[in-house]
Amino acid sequence: MAEYMLDFLEKEEQIDPELVRGIEEFRDKHKLREEMEKRVPHPRFKYYGKEIWGEAVAALLCGKNLLLAGGKATGKNVLAENLALAFQRPAWNISFHVNMDASSLIGMDTFKDGEVTFRPGPVFQCAGEGGFGILDEINMAKNEALAVLHEVLDYRRSIDVPGYDRIEMSEATRFIATMNYGYAGTRELNEALTSRFAVIQMPTITPDNLERLLNVNFPTLKKKYRNQFGQLFFELQKKCESAEISTKALDLRGMLDALDLIQKGIPAGAAIDMGITNKAFDDYEQGLIRDVIALRIPAKLTRRDIFEE
Repeated sequence: MAEYMLDFLEKEEQIDPELVRGIEEFRDKHKLREEMEKRVPHPRFKYYGKEIWGEAVAALLCGKNLLLAGGKATGKNVLAENLALAFQRPAWNISFHVNMDASSLIGMDTFKDGEVTFRPGPVFQCAGEGGFGILDEINMAKNEALAVLHEVLDYRRSIDVPGYDRIEMSEATRFIATMNYGYAGTRELNEALTSRFAVIQMPTITPDNLERLLNVNFPTLKKKYRNQFGQLFFELQKKCESAEISTKALDLRGMLDALDLIQKGIPAGAAIDMGITNKAFDDYEQGLIRDVIALRIPAKLTRRDIFEE
């Protein structure tokens, strides 16, 4: 899978061969320990987008941390996991929530076999193992967690562990943060934190890349319906942009889930309700979404209608 990723980047995405060689050299220099192999992500979906791939790989090779900023359905987490796989690094997913504090990130004392021992947190482990820390929805981080991030992301690349010692981060360690706009509980990142990242504004998937995604993951999907599902996604996007419906319906993952359900024999209408429509809880909005869907994918369609046997 890891070698396939390099072929994918060079032959399919056609990024600069020098960047691919840079990844190979990075891997050779920072060998993955056998115990960490299980932490290397193997995402189901690949990220498609030559320019974004080139920018992200170049930044990581330069030793930068990445901030992937963008709206819903732009593939931020997919790209983060794809990068960890391409670079062959163990990954720690760190989701920020109201109870995430310094000890949750760095580690804390705990009792083991009648003794007080230090239980390392994900940031500590990532720093020591040369891992990629995926900081999910970083703009939901509270002040205490932000204080840790300021230190971890600083150019000095070290962490003070209260009551223990300062640890130096591995040369291979990188942090990849994701940030969505407008979610409840989010806030603006302060300048000091933002300055510690190379920032990529994530674009919406293009029609060509969406067709590639559907073709690779659903090879038996009939061409007619591959086009219909692709156009459906962009019609829902237009409805969101014009504020006719909320972004709850703009769910690429949900559309792919619906296709999985159809393959398992669920009728198209019920499957799309489960993957897309029912994520909006207002009856009126659900009606608007179903109207858009019905023009492309009739509810009565079955697996045999949509997929080749």
